[in-house]
Formats: sequence, structure tokens, C-alpha cells
Amino acid sequence: MENVVTLLIPALLGVIAIRLMVLPMQWAAKLAVHAGCGFACLWILNTVSAFTGILFPINAVTVLIAGFLGVPGIGLMALLEILA
Repeated sequence: MENVVTLLIPALLGVIAIRLMVLPMQWAAKLAVHAGCGFACLWILNTVSAFTGILFPINAVTVLIAGFLGVPGIGLMALLEILA
């Protein structure tokens, strides 16, 4: 029984360590996917900007707003562009 406890403690510590390392990787992957989608949306909108007259600058802030907020975020940026 003592051998099982001796092996169980390092195994549990290893599982905890792996979970602590995987969590930031998941957040980074989610951030990258959202930023990629935001970039694609802004790029498509900028290609049709001749029809709308609204040109969105493509930088980190606008890409993340478009990526995380989606269509409402793009609408908010368009509204701010019109009002400014």
C-alpha cells in the first residue's frame, strides 16, 4: 500500500502540472483563431469599401474587436467611423 501512495503523489503532481501548462496554450489558440477571423472579416470589408466608403484600419485593436465581438463589434467600429 505504501508503494501505491508513493507513486500516486508524483502522478497527481504531474497531472496538475500538465493541466497548468495546457490552459495558457488553449487561451493562446483561442486568441489566434479569433484574431484570424477578425482579420479576415476586416480584409473582406476593406475590399468592398469602395461601395460603402468606410475603410477600417487593420491593426491589433481592430482585429481583436472584430474577432471577439463579431458583427456587433464591426458595426460599432463602423458607427464610430461614421460619427468621427
